[in-house]
Amino acid sequence: MSEYCNVQLAGAELWLLAEKAVYWPEHKALLIADAHFGKAAAYRKLGQPVPHGTTASNLQVIDRILEKYPTEHLIFLGDFLHAPGSHSAGTLDALAAWRTDVADLRITLIRGNHDKRAGDPPAELRFEVVTEPLEMGPFALQHEPDPHPELHVLAGHIHPVYRLHGRGRQSLRLPCYLLRGKVSLLPAFGAFTGGYNMDSAADQRVYVVGDGGVWRVA
Repeated sequence: MSEYCNVQLAGAELWLLAEKAVYWPEHKALLIADAHFGKAAAYRKLGQPVPHGTTASNLQVIDRILEKYPTEHLIFLGDFLHAPGSHSAGTLDALAAWRTDVADLRITLIRGNHDKRAGDPPAELRFEVVTEPLEMGPFALQHEPDPHPELHVLAGHIHPVYRLHGRGRQSLRLPCYLLRGKVSLLPAFGAFTGGYNMDSAADQRVYVVGDGGVWRVA
């Protein structure tokens, strides 16, 4: 188990990070899927008792990644904001302060289904906002895991998780990367997100994330 796994995919080298993001060293690019900023704030507006501080903790994780890996381009693979209720003062103020700290960083958002409902990030965040796919090298960067006619798809949306089974009825459900066929999935980055159970198969590679590390499931 290590802080990242170096993999070859579609002829490119990618690092699968324990922070649930992908670093692409050739382009000094960081790929993040399903951050869902402001999800907790949106739920609180609906009267749900959910935790505070998820936006700050997610931004702290991004900052740690940027400190460890030289990054020139941050790409969100959809669902940056969770809902219209995510445009709360606390969430937007935290994002604006963070953007000031990374003012020279190029940031692109590929619109996901939640972005279409929540609306684009405020203009002062200086995001490039595009529709999918964003074609880079051998990859089609998308939110929805729909096949591309020519390129290998890297997508989010599913929030994949994998259940590890121990002795008896013991099991552990962990976020995972799923590399397969022509469409590969990133885990949800956001700290306040659910997950969809994925099964193992001979034609795919599963890498689970937990306890500060990432490792391949045999």
